[in-house]
Amino acid sequence: MKQRRDDRPVYVISIAADLAGLHPRTLRIYEEKGLVQPARRNNTRLYSDRDLERVRLIRHLTQGLGLNLAGVRVLLEVYERMEFRGSRNSMSWVFERTIRRRRER
Repeated sequence: MKQRRDDRPVYVISIAADLAGLHPRTLRIYEEKGLVQPARRNNTRLYSDRDLERVRLIRHLTQGLGLNLAGVRVLLEVYERMEFRGSRNSMSWVFERTIRRRRER
């Protein structure tokens, strides 16, 4: 099965942190809290473009909206459950709008 380009893990933690505008330790904290799961090859974390999009969303929710990491985790879990069920409601619209704004910057 061919992997989509944005799902391919290619960035080591230092590059991913730079691209996301964060410190590498912050990415490790996000992983410890279960907010992001980078791929691992030979014990090296590798981030995909989709991972970076999620990291940027987490950064926006924490720095821009003032949520703590526990709140972000709950919000992401709810969104993922709704997405899994195929629900289209205001919550998914908010996430899509947030991601779209982040891409436009």
